[in-house]
Amino acid sequence: MSPRRPATSNSRRDERGSVSIELVILLPALFAVMFLGMQAALFYQARTVAIAAAQEGARAAGGENGQAADGVSAASSFIADAGGDDVLTGTSATANRTATRVTVTVTGRSLSVIPGWHPEIVQSASLPVERVTAP
Repeated sequence: MSPRRPATSNSRRDERGSVSIELVILLPALFAVMFLGMQAALFYQARTVAIAAAQEGARAAGGENGQAADGVSAASSFIADAGGDDVLTGTSATANRTATRVTVTVTGRSLSVIPGWHPEIVQSASLPVERVTAP
């Protein structure tokens, strides 16, 4: 009588190449998740820099002797100090100052790991204008 083969040898032969197929299916999904995570991080960093620049500009323009141009200058300077085009590209800052309120708006585009897609970022900050009042 010939010795019997273990039952696992046939099942092993049937599973040959299954790891390659699993990698072909799973690696694109893994890369997609990784790139989406990176894109989200770039977007939120750009948004955070834009709102911080708008707040800085509003503080500068909202001073008692401040002007709208001071707010634009302060916002642009903040963006340059925070990384400039390495964080937020195509930036522009605008300021509107009335007798009681100042608003600074920063607009730009986030960096992207997805070719051809550059999300637009628009952030604004408003503050009351400082003024001296009589007691």
